[in-house]
Amino acid sequence: MTGAVLVAASHGTSDPAGQRAVAALVSTVAERVTDFRVREAFVDVQTPDVSAVLDSISATPVVVVPLLLSSGYHVRVDLARVASAAANPTVVVTDALGPDPRLVSILERRLADIALADDDVLVLAAAGSSDGRAVDDCRLVAAALGERLGRAVQAAFISAAQPELKSAISQARADGAPRVVVVSYLLAPGYFADLAAAAGGDVTTPPLLIDGDPAPAELVDIVIERYQAAHVSGVLPTPLDRAPTV
Repeated sequence: MTGAVLVAASHGTSDPAGQRAVAALVSTVAERVTDFRVREAFVDVQTPDVSAVLDSISATPVVVVPLLLSSGYHVRVDLARVASAAANPTVVVTDALGPDPRLVSILERRLADIALADDDVLVLAAAGSSDGRAVDDCRLVAAALGERLGRAVQAAFISAAQPELKSAISQARADGAPRVVVVSYLLAPGYFADLAAAAGGDVTTPPLLIDGDPAPAELVDIVIERYQAAHVSGVLPTPLDRAPTV
């Protein structure tokens, strides 16, 4: 796969801060590598979409790395279908960025800016998915963060899964929590990050990517490693084994 192309496929957002933050991640990945090219593409909202980028690469192996935190519907269905329909037969889709312990390290750093009290209640805010495997992945991240911190961290979801974030925060207050800290398990600023911030927590951490800050080295490493895993194996199945409903 020498000379292959890494297509960094993010969800897309209309938020300029989110656009800049994701673009900075892709640019940093491109700056780090010399043996393959990096192209940016989007599942929704922004252009170019993934299919257009794949159509423009006809004679070169292509590895699509989803810039998504869990392998939910967009990875297992949307990107898999686009890859299967591509004229280029070499296209493969890797796993999402998470779960990964390095993402937990970024979450820890986001929390380091907050003076946590012993009686704070921590709620991990994830986007949510109709795919139960993606939901379980988010719960694994919450458990790993709790283990690092030595305290409970509950996963909650902005959409498509339970418990719903606002309900989890309300329940924590009903149980007597003096302060609820929302830990944003979201890639970048945008619609979902805004919803997390408005869900009713006393404090909400920023997402993994922050507009104007360098992309965390851990995220850059994960993106490159997802590509390298496909590069070494030469074949990755596009995950069309199950198509959950939205």
